[in-house]
Amino acid sequence: MTSPTQAPEQAQATYEPHPYIGGRNAALRALAAWRMEWPGAPRVVILTGSPGTGCSRLLTGFLMLCDPEYRKGLELDAFDPATVPPDLPAPSVPSVAGLTAAQTLWLLADHYGLSATRTADIFPELGQLPASGRPVTIVVPDVDRAGPVRGAGEPARVVRDVLKPLAAVDSIRLLAEVPREFAAELAESLPSGEARIIDLDAPEWADPEGLVLQADALLNPQFGAPELPFTTDPAARRALAEAIARQAGDGAGSRLTVHLAVQSILTHPEGFDPTDASQLPGSVGEVLDLHAQRLDAHPRTLRQILAPLALAEGDGLPVHLLSPLASAVAERDMSEDMARGMRLAAPFIRPVERAGDDVPEDERTLVALQHPGIGEAVRAGIPDVPGAQARIAMELLEAVPEQDWAKAGEYVRDRIAGHTLEAGLLPRLLTDPNLFAQADPVLLRAAVEALPYEQLDAPARTYLRTAPLLTRTQAPAMLRAALLETAFVEDGLPEYAAVLRGALPELAWHTLWSVSVAGVDGVTVGRLAPSAGGSDGAVSDGAASDVAASHGAASDGAEVAPLAVAVSVVPQGTPGSRPLKADDPEAPAVLVHDLATGSVIDADPARIQRPSEDERAASPLGFSRGADYVRVWRRGAQKGDEELVTALISATPFTGTDISAEGILLVATEGGVKALRIRPAQPATPDVPAPRAADPESAQAPQAPGPDAHPTA
Repeated sequence: MTSPTQAPEQAQATYEPHPYIGGRNAALRALAAWRMEWPGAPRVVILTGSPGTGCSRLLTGFLMLCDPEYRKGLELDAFDPATVPPDLPAPSVPSVAGLTAAQTLWLLADHYGLSATRTADIFPELGQLPASGRPVTIVVPDVDRAGPVRGAGEPARVVRDVLKPLAAVDSIRLLAEVPREFAAELAESLPSGEARIIDLDAPEWADPEGLVLQADALLNPQFGAPELPFTTDPAARRALAEAIARQAGDGAGSRLTVHLAVQSILTHPEGFDPTDASQLPGSVGEVLDLHAQRLDAHPRTLRQILAPLALAEGDGLPVHLLSPLASAVAERDMSEDMARGMRLAAPFIRPVERAGDDVPEDERTLVALQHPGIGEAVRAGIPDVPGAQARIAMELLEAVPEQDWAKAGEYVRDRIAGHTLEAGLLPRLLTDPNLFAQADPVLLRAAVEALPYEQLDAPARTYLRTAPLLTRTQAPAMLRAALLETAFVEDGLPEYAAVLRGALPELAWHTLWSVSVAGVDGVTVGRLAPSAGGSDGAVSDGAASDVAASHGAASDGAEVAPLAVAVSVVPQGTPGSRPLKADDPEAPAVLVHDLATGSVIDADPARIQRPSEDERAASPLGFSRGADYVRVWRRGAQKGDEELVTALISATPFTGTDISAEGILLVATEGGVKALRIRPAQPATPDVPAPRAADPESAQAPQAPGPDAHPTA
């Protein structure tokens, strides 16, 4: 008896092909055996093949059979029984297209309702699910499309950080669609017999009859083909389908080659001779060349028209960018070729319509390639891809109005980092803080993280440090700019903070100063009374807290000079600090800063006066604080009339907060203190964004802060 895990000979009985796949019975049998846990079937199946071989279509068709609702609409009795999996609950299918490895793991955690707060906790919790009677069957498609930026190498991270650990959990049955370069690596990470690679380019999984059926269906007027002599006559249609399939072969890219060959013929049947085998392609690249020749165009012209789409990021290019980017790649004016070339390119491109009030009018319609395999073929013909990407990047830079990123088109602003990454020019782009504020933080962060850290200059390192906070909170552009302005001050880059203030005068705050101090336990604003012996001396560095009253220090109530200070509670021994109780080595100390300048002041804690409750109530601004956010409010005439002015978000929990009557917000974490001048005359900043992460890996739970914590509501 043939093992269901092997590619068996074609069955003698006649069965109906799967209506979506039209063949691939050998592979379907192996997948069904995996699903039904047939004796000898591997626990992990790795589906792979070259672009256009049909991996995604096969997986989609198989998942139709695994979905209890969808399979009700299929005539299952007409199929080969060995290709039909048992009627079980649908598996978990976390598509990784456009996502990072961490986001994929959080999709699984959410799907199974895990309590994990770090990615490292997800795998053990998944391993415990069978004990509660919940099967763990996971199908991971689209690994080749992982990551928000193509050049960032996210498919490799998904294989190593997601699929390998999942496959190592004995109670998980895994089916993953991965690029061929990672298939053997994934299989070799498991004991012998645990994994099986289904490589659709390999002869053992060949499906010549299925390829003929595909071509015949595409040529059939019953399924939308035009009525032509070789489409309406069943015998002629079958003969042409066999010729197309035979020429395409059954290996690399065969399914896509057949599909595009038929599209080319049906779109422009004039001059096509179905009996001339020389007009039939053997690869995707040959489809492009033969199609151009039939339309009396040079094959190079068609490839130059398609080149910007093959090099594009995301879902496609805005239509208005296609011609200038084609000219940039070709290094010649392509406007006339583009004007008459859409008919030439039609079989290989598709429109992508975008909806939503926030989508700019000129970017509602994108143009994309019909299949990633076309992009692979076009890119293979570009002699210098980094050089082409560099020319695209320069053209995109020219499209920024007045070199103001706030006025740039969405594609230009958000996708230029991906182009410069592949061109090897990204470090040169990472010098404009306004770009950091305006660009989509998920996309820009992915591109920056793909660079070696030593290639990053100081402003880029500040962005990289801040990016997890920006992506976790999904902060809007103006709040991103404010957070970056503070980050530049924190990192000793005031000139970059000044650029943001100049470019965005409506920023909700300006950061006056920031100091790094370990162990800050609290902070408060106050007034420093003059000493009996003269003025106080300034030193350097400091931080803040509730101070004398809450820690037992006296206050003499003397008349104070108008010197506003920031007072931090810090461990004894902190440079520049004064102990609250000199005779108690365990008591905290205080560190005093000039509130406006951040200069450290050597002052007796007893001379510091805090604002009275009446003074605080009369202040125009108040605040409320959570674990990692502070909201600043403008007081109303009556209680309940408060108006939100802005919100400050932190990557680490706050240990102290206060605000002065002049509107200087003082905040402290365990690592330091900073002072921000709130600018309430500006329009209110949106409330703290819901921390449902755009990049969950960097989110933090208030109870368990850390760089790998799960987002919390």
